[in-house]
Amino acid sequence: MIRKGRPVSNAGRNAGGPRDGDSSGATESLGSPESPFDPFESFEAHDQASGRASSARRGSVLADPGDNTGNASPPAETTYTRSRRTPGEARGGVRGESADQDRANKSKSPVRSLKGRALGYLSRREYSRAELSRKLMPFLEEGDSLEALLDLLESEGWLSDSRFAESLVHRRSSRLGSNRIVGELKRHAVGQTLIEEASAQLRETELARAQAVWRKKYGQLPETQAERARQARFLASRGFSGATIGKILKGIEDEWAGD
Repeated sequence: MIRKGRPVSNAGRNAGGPRDGDSSGATESLGSPESPFDPFESFEAHDQASGRASSARRGSVLADPGDNTGNASPPAETTYTRSRRTPGEARGGVRGESADQDRANKSKSPVRSLKGRALGYLSRREYSRAELSRKLMPFLEEGDSLEALLDLLESEGWLSDSRFAESLVHRRSSRLGSNRIVGELKRHAVGQTLIEEASAQLRETELARAQAVWRKKYGQLPETQAERARQARFLASRGFSGATIGKILKGIEDEWAGD
C-alpha cells in the first residue's frame, strides 16, 4: 500500500539553501558562489593567503615546537630589541679596556737609562757640563754616579765645553754684544780660559756687530737728546759696551759737545 504524505523537501539537499532543522536559514553552504571559502581549502591556508595568522595556530607553535607526526613546526618570529647603555658603561667597556692595555704596555717598556737620556740631549745640540748635569739631576736613581757619567761622555767625545762655547758664540754674536755673551758663558761655568778666548774673539768684531744691530733697528742718527738716550739704552740692553755705543752715536755726540 502506498501511503500518501507531504513530499520530501529538497531544501536539505540544496547546497545553496538552508539546511534541514535550521530555523534561521542564514547559514550558507561552503559551495555557494557568494561564500569566499573554498570547500576544499583549509582555514589556515585561507588565513595565510589573506595575510592573517591564526591566533590559535600561533599559540600552538609557540607552545609546541613539533607535533606528534614528526613534521617540524614553522619557526617563531625573531624579535629585535634595542639595548640601552649608559655613558658610563660605554666608557667602562671597550675604551676602559683600551686604556688599561695602554698603561700595561707602557709599564712593560724598558726604563731609559741615564746615559741614554744624556745622549738624547746631546744629539739635539751642544751642552756644557754644568748644564747637562742640571738636566740629568732629576732622573738620578740609587746607584747612579752623575760625575762618572759626565767624565765618560767627555772621554768619548759626546760632551765638550769648548764646542759648547763656540756654538753659543756663533748663535748669539749676530744679535748680542760681548757683555751678554760672556755673562752667559760664565753662568754655564765653561772655565776661565774659554771665557777669555771667547771675549777676545768678540771684541774684534764688536763694532761691526753693533752697527748691524743699530741699522736694523733705527737706521739713522737721533735728532734729539731723548732719541739719543733711547738708542743708547737699546744697544746697552743688547750687551754692547759703552765705548762701542759712543762710536756708533759719535756724530750726534759731537754736535751736543759743540753747543
